[in-house]
Amino acid sequence: MQSNDNTRQDRQELVYLPVPFPKVPPEEPRFAALRARWEEAWDEGGVLHDMWDDVLSAPRSGLRHMAPWLRAVVMVAGVSIVVLMAQAAGEVVLQQLHQLLTAVPRVQVGVDTSSGVAAVVDQPVRTYIAQHSAGLPVAASTVYTLWLLTGITGLVLGFLTRSTGVRAMWTVWGAASVFMVWTATPQPGRSVAAGLAVLAWTLLSAFALRGLTPRRHVVVGRPAHVTVRPEIHIPAPAQPADDRPHSGCPFQD
Repeated sequence: MQSNDNTRQDRQELVYLPVPFPKVPPEEPRFAALRARWEEAWDEGGVLHDMWDDVLSAPRSGLRHMAPWLRAVVMVAGVSIVVLMAQAAGEVVLQQLHQLLTAVPRVQVGVDTSSGVAAVVDQPVRTYIAQHSAGLPVAASTVYTLWLLTGITGLVLGFLTRSTGVRAMWTVWGAASVFMVWTATPQPGRSVAAGLAVLAWTLLSAFALRGLTPRRHVVVGRPAHVTVRPEIHIPAPAQPADDRPHSGCPFQD
């Protein structure tokens, strides 16, 4: 009985013997194909070789005659640098402007912060801004300072540049100022205050709108454009006397 048991055990062990697998050829190095492509690109006529030649010849060719891809890279890099510089400068300007606006005292309703003739125009503007900027996310002092900066910018740039857009800004600013003076001034002196505002705006417009005239510029004495076309006229050759046409008269020589 023991021999039968040993035979069965040997047969079970033979079932789990390792099965031979076919031999696999050794794999190529992992970066062999990549290295081959790299060397091919750097050979004469390859992509990287031609690009490197373009880079080396760029100083001699200049921006106009250099390779298109290199010119595009240079232009993109230049624009990026300009944008970054403008962004940094804009942040500095905005920070300084914010400090300037927050340093201005708040606009108070009914308090005379100016005196003289200027108070007739300035105080109604302050009162109007303070009354109508209650629900805004910025303070009334900030709105008042922006109003002053807009007027000064329109006056100075309109005098220096004579730009149509700046002059339009100055015109809208003056009309809005007159409207605020008319609205915020009490009824007894409303017409006088609005008249003084219009007078001050007109006097300053002599500088902001310098050179502006409703007349149409007509150029007098401009020479007419004459087109000269050189042409060669060849005269027809004269006919000999014998070749003249004869009439039907028999007595004519």
